[in-house]
Amino acid sequence: MTDETGPASADVAARLAALERENAELRRRLGTVAGDGSAGAGRPAAGTTPAVRRPHRRLRAVACAVLVTLGALLAPLGAVSAWAQRELTDTERWVATVGPLAADPVVQSAVAGRLTDVVMSRVDVGALVDDLVAGLEERDVPPRATRAVAALEAPLTSGVESLVHETATRLVESDAFEGAWLQANRVAHQQLVAVMRGEDGDVLQVGDDGTLSIQLSGLIDLLKERLVERGLDVAARIPSVDATFTVAQSAQLVVLQNRYAQVVTLTAWLPWLALALLAAGVLVANERPRALVVAGLALTAAMLALGIGLAVARGLYLGALSDRVLRLDAAEVVFDQAVGYLRLTLRTVGVLGLVVALAAYLGGRSESARSLRAGLSGLGARGRRWAEGRGVTSGPVGDWLGRHKTFVRVVVVAVAALVVLLAGTPTPGLVVGTALVAGLVLVVVELVARPSAEGRT
Repeated sequence: MTDETGPASADVAARLAALERENAELRRRLGTVAGDGSAGAGRPAAGTTPAVRRPHRRLRAVACAVLVTLGALLAPLGAVSAWAQRELTDTERWVATVGPLAADPVVQSAVAGRLTDVVMSRVDVGALVDDLVAGLEERDVPPRATRAVAALEAPLTSGVESLVHETATRLVESDAFEGAWLQANRVAHQQLVAVMRGEDGDVLQVGDDGTLSIQLSGLIDLLKERLVERGLDVAARIPSVDATFTVAQSAQLVVLQNRYAQVVTLTAWLPWLALALLAAGVLVANERPRALVVAGLALTAAMLALGIGLAVARGLYLGALSDRVLRLDAAEVVFDQAVGYLRLTLRTVGVLGLVVALAAYLGGRSESARSLRAGLSGLGARGRRWAEGRGVTSGPVGDWLGRHKTFVRVVVVAVAALVVLLAGTPTPGLVVGTALVAGLVLVVVELVARPSAEGRT
């Protein structure tokens, strides 16, 4: 009798011990009992009655809502400030922003038109015709001939203008223009900081009305050389020209110039402040996974609002310039190119918010998430048993992963977060790709990890 009942008693004791551990874990999660495992387990401990705990939970819920709301409201400002700070202080970012404009047909056409206007304002075809008529009269050329020459002033002016515009168009479509454009903007950005501080700049200038312009004197000199090569010798007598091309026009540039130091300091910290508020809201929450879902969705909604605001700002900006610039299409291209990195940032952060919300949901305590995890865990267990039945086992590595699975999950998530945070220019593709790789690694860990020996009995 002893031999038959001994194993049965041991099995019952093991099952009772497992049930007690599960009950203790449930009580710990619910937070309704003291943590000393005394005989009073199952009853609220002294000083922790629901009436006392309820105000504390309510206070944490309010703090979570306030912090997450503030973080979401500051997130668009943080994205804009991060973009502005890079454009103001990083020369390579500035060149990467405005460099592609040199190859844009609309901008090329606008610059060619500006160069043509400057040159034609310095070439007085009428005076040249008058000199020619005067010379003919001195040689006693019949008046009929001199009148015929004088009548050629309009066609000559049109012909010269056509020649100048054609030469200017060829210039802006050449590699020489792209190189000159990049170099001018590189030097201009180095002077931008000086201009923002109120110092004079030779290449980049900010007018009192907020007009940001770049000097074209170097291109004018190059155009003069090309015109002389094509037979327009009078172009060689054109003096040095102080011509500019408007890059942007906004009254806010004057405000930025007057508050440059404060703006640089603010833009350096504002993005981190927004993230800190969101993180603090999650940490003080009663249900952190649920709060993380809300924070991620709030971040995505904030980026969506920023995208809408950017579209509205674009319309207002172009509307304000409609009667102030000759080429509104060029201003439109310049605006779109200037905010290109800002659009990339808001898309990236928006996708990141969705990924965080999805990950928090999958790791949360909702019934659907727990069912999904249980299904995946069961699938992994069946796959592991199938492999072990055929002699394939993860061995000591699987045993180690089984004991430290939680630690490994934290490391995988932390590495994925660092990849996104430390990327020079994060993109939506990088965020999604990193999330997929991290998810694949976690699935592999789930498949390889073996339950402990106690769990397999």
